[in-house]
Formats: sequence, structure tokens, C-alpha cells
Amino acid sequence: MNNILDRLATVVNERKNSDPKSSYIASLYQAGQDKILKKLGEEAIETILAAKSREKKAIIHETADLWFHSLVMLVECGLEPDQILNELDRRFGLSGLEEKANREKSYECNNT
Repeated sequence: MNNILDRLATVVNERKNSDPKSSYIASLYQAGQDKILKKLGEEAIETILAAKSREKKAIIHETADLWFHSLVMLVECGLEPDQILNELDRRFGLSGLEEKANREKSYECNNT
């Protein structure tokens, strides 16, 4: 499965500097991180609504959009799909509660 993600990441990287008038990906990058994150949020909401509808085709379509826009965000942040897949692999064998507790500790905000 990660081959599809790698192929898509390659396409995103190739198109991010294309002409924004002819490339949706380039138009997102030209608009900047806030636009990319806004679009990611919109896709998350649409995925939730599709799941609530229980319509399988809608869930598949919206989840594909969500994953695509997540990948656009990851590439914008200088990350690759394998880094996420490696993190998911690392979590096997951990309790979800244990993993979440460890994550919350590592992301504490120090605004002092």
C-alpha cells in the first residue's frame, strides 16, 4: 500500500512548483500553508459527514480526499509517507492508552 503513497508523494513533489493555473497542487502551495491546512480541515469534516451518512462510496471518496490533502500537508512540512508508516508500525504492541499518554507528555507546550 505504501507504494501508492510514495507514488502520490512523488507527484505532489513534482507538481508543487508547477504553474498554479494548470495544477491544483501548485495552486495550494502558492496559496501557502494556511490554505493547505484549511483544505485539510474541510476534507476532515467532509469525511466525518460521509461516515455519518453510512454511504460507502461517499466514505471512500472523502477519505481518499482526506488522505490526499494530508499528503500535501506532509510534503509541505518536509515529511514523507514512510515516516508516518514507520510511526504506525512502532505503535504495534503498545496500548492505545499508553501511546496517547506518552504522546501528550512529549507535546506539552512550554509557553513560559
